[in-house]
Amino acid sequence: MVIIDEKAVPPPPYYASSGSSAPPPFPARSSRQSSICSLPPNVLLQIIYMTFPRTPDPERQRKTLYWLAYRLRLVNHAFYIACMHVLRSTYLPAYSSLIRPSYSSDPFPMSSTTSSTPLDPVQRETRVLDLFIAIKTKEDLFMDASELHLGRDELFKDLFDLMQPRSRLEDLVRHYGTREGVVHVTSTSGVGSSSTTSLNSVSSGSIKSQNRTSLPFSALSVAFSPRKVGLTLTASGRKRTIVELQRIRNEKLEVVAKKLVKQLKVWLNVP
Repeated sequence: MVIIDEKAVPPPPYYASSGSSAPPPFPARSSRQSSICSLPPNVLLQIIYMTFPRTPDPERQRKTLYWLAYRLRLVNHAFYIACMHVLRSTYLPAYSSLIRPSYSSDPFPMSSTTSSTPLDPVQRETRVLDLFIAIKTKEDLFMDASELHLGRDELFKDLFDLMQPRSRLEDLVRHYGTREGVVHVTSTSGVGSSSTTSLNSVSSGSIKSQNRTSLPFSALSVAFSPRKVGLTLTASGRKRTIVELQRIRNEKLEVVAKKLVKQLKVWLNVP
């Protein structure tokens, strides 16, 4: 048993002396205010997934996807990366189903050995997928908004007849060219084929004289047509076709890319 002594002596009163110093200040709060953007990527991604309807509602889900594509991802880099993760994984099956039978596709390879960032992917086909998402989300919204809106399949014709095989071929040239040592990747190599990135230090005519054995991927692009395919070099602000081949109908892009790299080695005088 514990006996409580009610006659315990109270603590002595506090007397502030005239020479005492002021109490130490409290720790200053950080001037950087925490926000939703400072959350870890996995938590931010989970929050975005929670914006989708809990019950099956295709129309509301398509509206949410449109909101991600045209509103939320434009807030900042963190939201852009998280939204594009959701959008790309959602629309990749629909994108892959529209690839022409003789072509291949790999918009974001998991086994890429080249440096890349989510905001500037080195894989050029990723940009085609992003363009498809922008068109598809808007078309789906119009279809839900009005029964009078007719689907416009011609919107995707140029995308899959020209842009997709061209960008895929450029990625294959980078892959095989890097393996053969005639193409190298720089920090700006993710720029698309319409880029103005150039070799400012040398001209295309002086590359051979300097015995260059490798070209930056950012300066290379593919000229793609039903009958011809060529490799274009951008140097000193000017474009020049350095390799050109006749294209066989329904020829696989992997075969065409290997031919282009082989001719590039000849152009560079690489044994």
